[in-house]
Amino acid sequence: INSRTHGFLALFAGDTGEIKSEVREQIDNKVLEWQEEGKAEIVPGVLFIDEVHMLDIECFSFLNRALENQMAPIVIMATNRGVARIRGTEYKSPHGLPLDLLDRTIIIHTKSYAESDLKSILQIRCEEEDVQIMEDALIVLTKIAGECTLRYAIQLITTAGLIAKRRKATEVEVQD
Repeated sequence: INSRTHGFLALFAGDTGEIKSEVREQIDNKVLEWQEEGKAEIVPGVLFIDEVHMLDIECFSFLNRALENQMAPIVIMATNRGVARIRGTEYKSPHGLPLDLLDRTIIIHTKSYAESDLKSILQIRCEEEDVQIMEDALIVLTKIAGECTLRYAIQLITTAGLIAKRRKATEVEVQD
């Protein structure tokens, strides 16, 4: 046991971690038996895939096959792309999804945050991170969130807080 590679080094050990087909079949049979006896109930879960446009055609192929399974999870995919190239191919498609998968989806469009919403979110995040911020600095941060991304603006809160502490200030200012 001690000779096994652990942690980060396990990535380079070459072990795939695959379950042998015999073991998988035994487990499937046991679970099926328990289901029939009423000892177990299998409930499919939810799979959330953010930035789904980053998957390649092989991943989409696997996902399509997995969705055919009777115990397939509910799949929620998120992307911010319009028409994009499907990775691993030269084809372009809405949201970077293959058309056969796209035909099986329900697309829910979301609206961008209003400036007041961005400001409120950033204020809450500042409170959560115990960062005091001046109003004019919050306005600049809100503008950054609108022009770039909210995620980027939120990451700047911690950085600005550290810079303010370095100057021995109690509040984040625009210069930070």
